[in-house]
Amino acid sequence: MTSISVRDQIWPATMARIDGELHIGGLGVRALAAEFGTALYVLDEADFHARCQAWTAAFPDGEVHYGGKAFLAPAVVRWLAELGLCLDVCSGGELAVARVSGMPPERVVFHGNNKSVAEIRQAVQWGVGCVVLDSLQELERVREAAQACGRRQRVMVRVKPGVDADTHAALATGGERTKFGLSIVSGEADAAVRRVLAEPGLELIGLHSHIGSQIFELDSFAVAAQRMVAFLRRVESETGAVIGRLDLGGGLGVRYLPGEKPAPTPGDLADVLRAVVPDDIHVSVEPGRSIVAPTTVAVYEVGTVKGRFAAIDGGMSDNPRPATYGALYTAVLASRAGSAETRPMTVVGKHCESGDLLIEDVELPADLAPGDLLAVPCSGAYQRSTASNYNLVARPPVVAVKENAAHVVVRRETEEDLLRLYPEVS
Repeated sequence: MTSISVRDQIWPATMARIDGELHIGGLGVRALAAEFGTALYVLDEADFHARCQAWTAAFPDGEVHYGGKAFLAPAVVRWLAELGLCLDVCSGGELAVARVSGMPPERVVFHGNNKSVAEIRQAVQWGVGCVVLDSLQELERVREAAQACGRRQRVMVRVKPGVDADTHAALATGGERTKFGLSIVSGEADAAVRRVLAEPGLELIGLHSHIGSQIFELDSFAVAAQRMVAFLRRVESETGAVIGRLDLGGGLGVRYLPGEKPAPTPGDLADVLRAVVPDDIHVSVEPGRSIVAPTTVAVYEVGTVKGRFAAIDGGMSDNPRPATYGALYTAVLASRAGSAETRPMTVVGKHCESGDLLIEDVELPADLAPGDLLAVPCSGAYQRSTASNYNLVARPPVVAVKENAAHVVVRRETEEDLLRLYPEVS
């Protein structure tokens, strides 16, 4: 039995090889594939819990809001509620999952840059703990919803700190050119704060910022925090209000490939923020990817091997990140040991696109053959949650494993599910 080093950071904590086969949570991938089929996401529940606890330990006096957009399911919401975390949602669908899964509404924060009137009304009626205002128009919509519900709604104002984090352009959310939030430089943020303070139906509980995702350089977080503290202090001084809370977002990077730079820890981020945020300001953070990404492995079956191409029973419909962001992954033969000799291969999907390339030039055993199982680590974030039905391929299930037992977190879609969308068929 060979264990995977936790320091590799790309594999779930309970993963091991036994006689060449990968096991997670005590279960081998061959048995999991036989029971649940492939493509398949396998989530290490114990690892998920441990990562949540690492965040709450790093911020004992703050709040940890799990970013539901990374991956959300009722089971996940129940784990979060039990572990004392809060939850970020950014759509009516995510709000509905939170509502039916036992998360107390006061521990839910509603995000999004274009929440609909109906979504806002649902959130306010349910009693969410906070709505993050992303525009002046949204401020009016929340005010109207609160008035209609006869309640005072707690809100934060999302602010652009003007920080361009060192990440992919599509993942940067804190600069002046981002679609998110209100600018300090232009005066929009100041105007929004003053309007909230003047509204009896709204209660300003803090300021919010988010600078991006997949960030390794913590200096960006420090600069953003400094600017947010300065803005908060100025507003408090000029208005006489006591705000006293900053939500500084998420975005901590994770490692997708062995040998990459080690990822920062929650404690590393906490140390950076404590150095720049005064003790009297309450801090919230919003990890998503850094909790769930390394807990989950995607398992695929090889269908054909043709020259340098190994085609699997998944692809860009269940993992659009390589095609969208040029994201890099690795893969290993998971169902057996394989030959010692390896060769570079390109793992491709089954979709009708030349760009349906999951992994290029990954070293795999030279005897790789149809029927073998491949495992792709660090597959828990922004894969199943962004999956599509391209080519009308049904989306794969997510199965949680823990202490030699497995249970379905998200079931596999079926052709019947897809056909229900067509009125003339259903």
